[in-house]
Amino acid sequence: MTSFQRRILYSALVSVAATLGVFLFTGSTVITLPFTFFSGFIMWLYLRDKSAKLTAELNQVWPEVIDHLISGIHSGLSLTEAMVGLSLRGPEILRPAFANFHQELRASGNFVAAVERLKVEFDSHSSDQILEAILLAKSLGGSELLQIFRTLGDFLRQDLSLRKEIEIKHGWIKNSAHLSSAAPWLLLLLLSSQPGTTEAFAKPEGIAILLFGIAMTVAAYLWMGRLGRLPSTPRVFRKGA
Repeated sequence: MTSFQRRILYSALVSVAATLGVFLFTGSTVITLPFTFFSGFIMWLYLRDKSAKLTAELNQVWPEVIDHLISGIHSGLSLTEAMVGLSLRGPEILRPAFANFHQELRASGNFVAAVERLKVEFDSHSSDQILEAILLAKSLGGSELLQIFRTLGDFLRQDLSLRKEIEIKHGWIKNSAHLSSAAPWLLLLLLSSQPGTTEAFAKPEGIAILLFGIAMTVAAYLWMGRLGRLPSTPRVFRKGA
């Protein structure tokens, strides 16, 4: 099952569960429908953000990769051996990728092709910079590789620190927007326990208000997300870029 299919399945399951719960609480089909939509929509966004969070975690560990490579080279390992060692001693989240790198290297013996495959798999500007430095050192016998790694490691740490600070400030704004979007619907859910509320929204005017509210909530949420989205750093070394 692909990631897209899992998102659809989990969103549908959450929508069904929310539909049953809200209908049992309110007894109103009309009031239940917005919560059916929003529960699936929120689950879809959660799964999407979870995928983005994994990418952010990958970006966080690249300075540690540089430290491992520097340590390995200092201990007398070749550059290839230091990279293979990452499958055992590197950051846990990257070990499977470097284990595949080791297997491909043993099967084909083509170091450049194995590194290029890593670039495609990681799909990150941070990994591109490290792997391009490795390819350059491998082809030219770079005697300044350790100094390049140290400089690149310092740069990545500064970049990650600045980006994290910005993300924290953006998080405050996004959380406030989330609460603002959810508050009217939570209030509607509480008021729907009163018979007069369900009767009012069962009328054409009430349905129109609910539809307008859904449209405005979705538009405001997407607009907020667009304004609060941090631009991703482009991959300079990607083929065709």
